[in-house]
Amino acid sequence: MTDNNRIDTGDRGQKVRMAALVVGVVFLAVGVLGFIPGITTDYDTMEFAGHESGAKLIGLFQVSVLHNIVHLLFGVAGLAMARTARGSIAFLIGGGVIYLVLWIYGLVTDKMSEANFVPLNTADDWLHFVLGLGMVGLGVMGQRMLRGPVSGVAGR
Repeated sequence: MTDNNRIDTGDRGQKVRMAALVVGVVFLAVGVLGFIPGITTDYDTMEFAGHESGAKLIGLFQVSVLHNIVHLLFGVAGLAMARTARGSIAFLIGGGVIYLVLWIYGLVTDKMSEANFVPLNTADDWLHFVLGLGMVGLGVMGQRMLRGPVSGVAGR
């Protein structure tokens, strides 16, 4: 339904909400998997935070308790914000920008310094780049879908 102040986004709003929901679920899954020995190698070397953590999700991505908690929080944010199309767009674009900033931070931070407190390794850095681009891309596509013409109200 439409009125003068509101346009029903219908299926287009549902698509961007689903994208945010899927991204949120993936973040939740990754956060949980980071706490499972075997899926996370060298689990016994996991630290709360810091570059000393030797644990690696699927033997590739350096993790810590803090890193896993961040994934869980991103997942919860994704689920919560996926309730609306606008919230979904904000989650995807905002989260994507955060991951792109994290990518740059990972590139310029000495992996053995105290500044690498999350911790991050090179595999994490490039995954953050891909995640950031993907999330921003999904959010921008969602914005464009919502701005497009709505059937039945093209003349308004």
